[in-house]
Amino acid sequence: FQWLRNPGPQHEKRTLFGDMVCFLFITPLATISGWLCLRGAVDHLHFSSRLEAVGLIALTVALFTIYLFWTLVSFRYHCRLYNEWRQTNQRVILLIPKSANIPSNQQSLLGLQSLKRNSKETIV
Repeated sequence: FQWLRNPGPQHEKRTLFGDMVCFLFITPLATISGWLCLRGAVDHLHFSSRLEAVGLIALTVALFTIYLFWTLVSFRYHCRLYNEWRQTNQRVILLIPKSANIPSNQQSLLGLQSLKRNSKETIV
């Protein structure tokens, strides 16, 4: 979620949003189309020519192959973008352990400063 809120390149966010919308529309359409093609192939096997049944089965295989290829390529692209972002946008806070050399009032100030940090930062 930090990546989405990051004021970085808007092109990557638009691409992610567009791919999510396409995925939500294409998934049910591919499922219904594949089911209809297979149902038609079964009907053609029982009642008419086998050539049309084979054609419908080939169409179903091509449809799902293209759908799976697009899904995998899109997912891999967005994972790569996320990993690149994660490597270049690291925020780390180093907490100093309490020691006997620091007076107690300075220890409490250090503790308050670390609590006031932004929640986007990683505490180590």
